Amino acid sequence: MMEQPFYDPQLSYEANFETGPFGAFADGEQLHRLDEPQVEFLGQKLFQPFGIPAGPLINGKFVAAAFAKGFDLNVYKTVRTKFYPCHPNPNVLAAKIEGELSLERAQQPVVADENYEEPLSITNSFGVPSMDPDWWQPDMAAAVQAAGKGQALIGGFQGTKLPGGSVQDFIDDYVLGARLVKETGAPILAANLSCPNEGTAELLCFDVERVRQIADQIKNEIGNTPLLLKLAYFAEEAHLAELVAKVGPIVDGLIAINTIPALVVNEAGKPALPGKGRERSGICGASIKWAGLEMVKRLVQLRAEYDQQFVVVGVGGVMSAQDYADYRQLGADAVLSATGAMWQPHLAMEIWEERN
Repeated sequence: MMEQPFYDPQLSYEANFETGPFGAFADGEQLHRLDEPQVEFLGQKLFQPFGIPAGPLINGKFVAAAFAKGFDLNVYKTVRTKFYPCHPNPNVLAAKIEGELSLERAQQPVVADENYEEPLSITNSFGVPSMDPDWWQPDMAAAVQAAGKGQALIGGFQGTKLPGGSVQDFIDDYVLGARLVKETGAPILAANLSCPNEGTAELLCFDVERVRQIADQIKNEIGNTPLLLKLAYFAEEAHLAELVAKVGPIVDGLIAINTIPALVVNEAGKPALPGKGRERSGICGASIKWAGLEMVKRLVQLRAEYDQQFVVVGVGGVMSAQDYADYRQLGADAVLSATGAMWQPHLAMEIWEERN
């Protein structure tokens, strides 16, 4: 059942940052478990391998609230090596989609408004904002400490491609981001490769050789600290197989998926999100579950085919305990929920109670 979201779409990103989280996330209630965590995940013992991916947990207050509500594996929203502003409000709108958002359907405009209804899908358009490291490093360090027994924080980060900068400059910025995140004490790192305009292809994760270079140089920097890569949906099996073959031996895990992009319009057919370059925006929620499940299935199969050891983290359309179970049944080592968790702050508790 949908409740008040812990990130308020009607407020600006800055207002959420300063005054959130909201609803049940702010009530102080905690999930108390008396037994011992049994699930092994990249060197961490978890009660259950379920949490919230990069996106909704925009600072340490949100992360601490997520841990209190029983989300045991949470990603601190993607940070950069320098301050980066957020897109103008609105940043979140309800996407009006009947059934699944197939790749064919995503080629047509998607109407978005402020009426959030089940089955819920949304578009989110933030532009990967970031505070300066002088601010986010101590805040992320506090978020690391907010994890209780059986919980762990993942530090999300990405590089920034600057005008006139070289390819190596871009890679170096990823490496610097990884170093700064590791300094916070985050036990696991996640590099975002699924946002546009950062590679030679539409999405950086589709540029296999660039991804290999980035992953290799990050791992050289961070050593034994586990590294996850966040991916988009790969339409072609051969393309995904090439990525796994080259990157699987380097990294410790792959997260899939982020969103499926589409042209987002209002009821009048005009762009629903203000500002240049925001005509297309990522869609997440119930309508993309099919894509997340398919990617998990394919990654698990390729991992076995290549005899590799990386973990697979499933994301996309996890709105219920059954959705969590569906991902786990396909072999996901961990499952994350963004849209579902935002509107269902007790989702982790419900999954725990159903399993125990």
